Amino acid sequence: MAVPKRRVSKSRKGNRRSHHALDMPPAYVCPRCKEPKLPHRVCPSCGTYRGRNVLEVEEE
Repeated sequence: MAVPKRRVSKSRKGNRRSHHALDMPPAYVCPRCKEPKLPHRVCPSCGTYRGRNVLEVEEE
């Protein structure tokens, strides 16, 4: 079984993990209601997707 010969320093461990950070998903503007929404998903505020009404949303 493989066992490390030397301890991995905090610096080396941090350098290896420097690319593991998560990015925020891009937010797009809904063309109908101008609210922010995630790409390729139904708009949560108006319920449309690609110009069609897909979801019935209660009006407040």
